[in-house]
Amino acid sequence: MDIPFGRAAVAEIEEILKWHRPPPLRIGQHTARLPIVQGGMAVGISLSGLASAVANAGGIGVIAAPGVGLFEPDFFQNFFQANIRGLRREIQKARSKTRGILGVNIMVALTDFADLARAAIEEGIDIIFAGAGLPLKLPELLGENRHTKLVPIVSSARAARILCKKWQDDFNYTPDAFVVEGPMAGGHLGFKAEELDSSENRLENLVPEVIAAVQPFAQAAGRPIPVIAGGGIFTGEDIYNMLQTGAAGVQMATRFVATDECDASPAFKQAYIESKEGDAVIIKSPVGMPGRALRNEFIDSVNAGAKKPFKCPQHCVKTCNYLESPYCIFVALLNAQRGHLSGGFAFCGANVHRVNEIVPVKKLVDTLVKEYKTRAVQALIDAMTRYMNGLMASPALGRGLA
Repeated sequence: MDIPFGRAAVAEIEEILKWHRPPPLRIGQHTARLPIVQGGMAVGISLSGLASAVANAGGIGVIAAPGVGLFEPDFFQNFFQANIRGLRREIQKARSKTRGILGVNIMVALTDFADLARAAIEEGIDIIFAGAGLPLKLPELLGENRHTKLVPIVSSARAARILCKKWQDDFNYTPDAFVVEGPMAGGHLGFKAEELDSSENRLENLVPEVIAAVQPFAQAAGRPIPVIAGGGIFTGEDIYNMLQTGAAGVQMATRFVATDECDASPAFKQAYIESKEGDAVIIKSPVGMPGRALRNEFIDSVNAGAKKPFKCPQHCVKTCNYLESPYCIFVALLNAQRGHLSGGFAFCGANVHRVNEIVPVKKLVDTLVKEYKTRAVQALIDAMTRYMNGLMASPALGRGLA
């Protein structure tokens, strides 16, 4: 008895069985046990405490570089120098707590982007994640270093293609991976405000497009270029589903704020816990990009036309129009990190209203893995059910039984 769809069903089931547990995430010679990158959150939300905890749990822990020197005594007097010292200190502290994979997230738009990247490389950081602009010259900062891997953050296949070609032409270097962030991410977004609700920009559409764009460069380099999906990923089921689109891993930030080890103040974390659906709003950031944040009185007052007096001795973000801005976004984020939400606001992802408790990082990661495995089992059950239904309805089966 020959059932034509039988071989296809077996092949599908065999493929599903490959995903019975979360696969490791490999970026160059660095391998994380789980395909989870903790997103970098500035100012001072993801420092050594959170990053080391995530790395110990099997993911990739990430220190956010913007404003990383906030605990240095001369922070406001020597802003840029304090940031360099602060970044070195946080990397060293994180490394003293973990043997896992550590990264730093550095905004390309930062005035001191190159200096921060050099410091991270000198400290032996495993991975540099670079977004909020195209890091066109990042490879030239590596020198002879081959330990640190370079991972741009993009929001389109076009940006990924441009970077691959630019790096290959100018430095004979191929990106080690990409993070593609969709419009449900938190913080500054790589889309115009009117593009955020476009179906074309849904993460499940962007990921395959970026994979296709970088594939020729991966083939030329003779090695894979993993694509990591970020923005709106909340559960282990989301992780499973995103890996089915071809992503090698996911980036998650909002979930990691409500953890014991997150470096934000208790008030910042509580704002997440108390948030409701609709509280995450799009703001017009002084740095020239839309951002997603938790609506509060500060945001309402700015929207009503209020201005928050400030001085800007450092001009920390190159694209910031500080002369016309109604407030300093750095001060607003610093106030929020310290729990003074009346003087600032908390960046967040679109799913922040689904956060309902503060837990240890390990418990969160264990939950994500359990949810992933549950989804994998359900995928197997669904495939088997389809196979059996097709088998019972097959004319070939009827002839065989006759």
